[in-house]
Amino acid sequence: MKKIIHISTGLENGGAEGVLYRLCKGDKHNTHVVVSLIGRGKYADLLEAEGISVYCLNMPSGRISINGLFNLYKLIKQQNADVIQTWMYHADLIGGIVAKLARAKSIYWNVRHSTIEVEHSKKALVLVAKACSILSKWVPKKIIYCAEQAKATHEELGYDSSKSIVIGNGYDLDLFTVNNAGASIFRNSIGLEQSKLLLGMIGRYNPQKDHHNLLQALSLVKKAGYKFKCVLIGREIERNNQILFEQVDNLKLTEEVIFLGQRTDIPHIMNALDINVLASSFGEGFPNVLAEAMACGTPCVTTNVGDAGLIVKSTGWVVSPRNYNELADAIISAIKEKELQNEKWLNRSKECRKRVEDNFSINSMINNYHAAWSK
Repeated sequence: MKKIIHISTGLENGGAEGVLYRLCKGDKHNTHVVVSLIGRGKYADLLEAEGISVYCLNMPSGRISINGLFNLYKLIKQQNADVIQTWMYHADLIGGIVAKLARAKSIYWNVRHSTIEVEHSKKALVLVAKACSILSKWVPKKIIYCAEQAKATHEELGYDSSKSIVIGNGYDLDLFTVNNAGASIFRNSIGLEQSKLLLGMIGRYNPQKDHHNLLQALSLVKKAGYKFKCVLIGREIERNNQILFEQVDNLKLTEEVIFLGQRTDIPHIMNALDINVLASSFGEGFPNVLAEAMACGTPCVTTNVGDAGLIVKSTGWVVSPRNYNELADAIISAIKEKELQNEKWLNRSKECRKRVEDNFSINSMINNYHAAWSK
């Protein structure tokens, strides 16, 4: 049994934080301790409910505090862990350097971005990533990437290629499973009849998620004569988001699009959707929402970002980013198959579930981390 200290930039409601939580919860062979550079976020309470110790350094977001660095150094020395596993750029840099100074035994970085686009990313983030590329030869024992695309991008940036390991995300297939009752509960909660065609996209309001691209595509789907509803779910996806609301209004989609903000009933939502859509334009590593939907038997239409194409493969539709015409055509193809080729659609749904079972289970991910930490 090993003791693992995880140092994360934060514990907010993000994909990386979700993977960290599932890994700590599911791994019964090791002892896990989690450190957040900033606050508790969503996952601190959930981790503690699983008996996992959580420490928050409460550094200001985007800034370093001397007190926080000292407390991190002291914590690493006190815990005397076998492995330091950092998560995301700032934790890779700060946690990695402090762990190195504390003479930690084995330091592993975790990289979650598939691309770094200067025009869309914060300058500080780009600088941190470049600093990590320089230090990658000195600080980490291994660098764990969430996706093949992430590995290729960062090696091109200068990350040490001799240390690369790719570990895809893993999912609780008892939680994300086919659940018709859950689908009905969600549809009833938003007043939607069971037979109504329902599309959806889960993702915070951010240029990376490219809601504008999705809305443009939905406008074309509507103009083609198809009837549907589309739920948009995530942080800042609310009617008081003036920019998003005006886009919906200008595209005459007010009857089709439903804003739901953040939700905790994601497995029910994934079951309720007929088609799950991801319209992201950049920055995705291993998009959780695709595998989660597929585990519930819901086919996906996605842009080709990060490892989206690898996840979906032949079970769904993969199109170019920032191309709403292609996205609309793919959504229409999915709708036509669902409405006109029932047996083919049912087989596709089964293939979605099987692909996740065969490749992206939580046990598979945990075993891969065990193997990595032993190197």
